[in-house]
Amino acid sequence: MNVKYTKDHEWVKLEGEHALIGITAFAADQLGDIVFIDVYTVGETLEKEAVFGTIEAVKTVSDLLLPMSGEVAEFNEELEGNPGLINSDPFGAGWIIKIKMSDPAEFDKLLTEEQYKEFIG
Repeated sequence: MNVKYTKDHEWVKLEGEHALIGITAFAADQLGDIVFIDVYTVGETLEKEAVFGTIEAVKTVSDLLLPMSGEVAEFNEELEGNPGLINSDPFGAGWIIKIKMSDPAEFDKLLTEEQYKEFIG
C-alpha cells in the first residue's frame, strides 16, 4: 500500500498527483471521541508542517499539520455531519483532506509503517 506516516500521527496515501491525508488509528484512540473538525484552508497552497485545520475531541483541540507541501484541494465533507468516522474508519471513510502535491519527493521522507510502529512503541 502506498501509505506513509508522520511523527504527528498522520497518514498520507498517494493517488496520482494528489495525496489523501488523515490521522492514524493511534491518534484517533489517543484523542478519544472526535466531535468536530475544522478545515479552513481549502484552495490554499501551504508549506509542509503548516496548520491546515483543527480537530476537536471531547477533551482537547489539536492542530492538524500538513505532512507535505501542496494545495488543499478537497475536504472530506462527510466529516461535517459525522466526525466520528475518523474514530471508526481513520484509514478509509475518515480521510480528512486531499492535496495536490507541490513536491512529491517529500513523500519519500515520511515514515514507513514499520518506522511509525516503532515510533509509537
